[in-house]
Amino acid sequence: MGLLDGETAIITGGASGMGRATARRMTEEGAKVAVFDLDGEGARKVADEIGGYGYGVDVGDADAMQAAVDAAAEELGGLSIIYNNAGTMAFALTHEISPADWERVVRVNLLGPYHGIRAAVPYMIEAGRGNIVSTASISGVRPAAGEGPYAASKAGVIALTATAALEYGPMGIRVNCISPGTIHTGMTDPLLAWKEGNDFMREKTPLGRIGAPEDIADTVVFLCSDAARYITGHNLVVDGGVLLHGSGVDGLLGFADGPKTPV
Repeated sequence: MGLLDGETAIITGGASGMGRATARRMTEEGAKVAVFDLDGEGARKVADEIGGYGYGVDVGDADAMQAAVDAAAEELGGLSIIYNNAGTMAFALTHEISPADWERVVRVNLLGPYHGIRAAVPYMIEAGRGNIVSTASISGVRPAAGEGPYAASKAGVIALTATAALEYGPMGIRVNCISPGTIHTGMTDPLLAWKEGNDFMREKTPLGRIGAPEDIADTVVFLCSDAARYITGHNLVVDGGVLLHGSGVDGLLGFADGPKTPV
């Protein structure tokens, strides 16, 4: 018997990294899964691997998200879980980041989860139950220099999570978010493929290793399972202990001459 037997789930940003790992893990635990990603071909490839459904979706587009959630809920036979995971970044001093990059990061990282919640909640209200998890970041808890739009958008996700938990808890819907530390995905590969950057992040992590997408997948499954039935409105930090030393990428801006990428 799986932890998510009978559940129906949507995962955004599911074509790679943490989203792909979570799609696989949720399927292993008994859920039926729809994979959303801007890369529609990638989403359909992951869906084929897990026996689910794949959709090319821009999470920053409210109408596109609504249409995709409606289509997925019909194919899945309902909707009990949404994992708002899609994300992007920009990394530079605040005055050096263009307005276009600010808007792009906030559109995906903050409006994306809002659009997901907005589209998914009516199905959960009708069912009288549901779970919403969104990807925030340790950067939203303790930002570093260079993370302006990224940190601001992720802090917004944490606040949105608390608000939604208050609003929908009485309706049987739990709302939580996770704040990953350094996880090796396509987004962080430019930093972690660089030996100095990899060493920089690993040495400041008390557990002594870079996180894997599966570390996040297991956490999301837990939050969506009955094992977490009395947890809502919580931001669960999953960082190997990095925040014990300070912000995740503190000191990385301008570090040597290598890649400059936020976690």
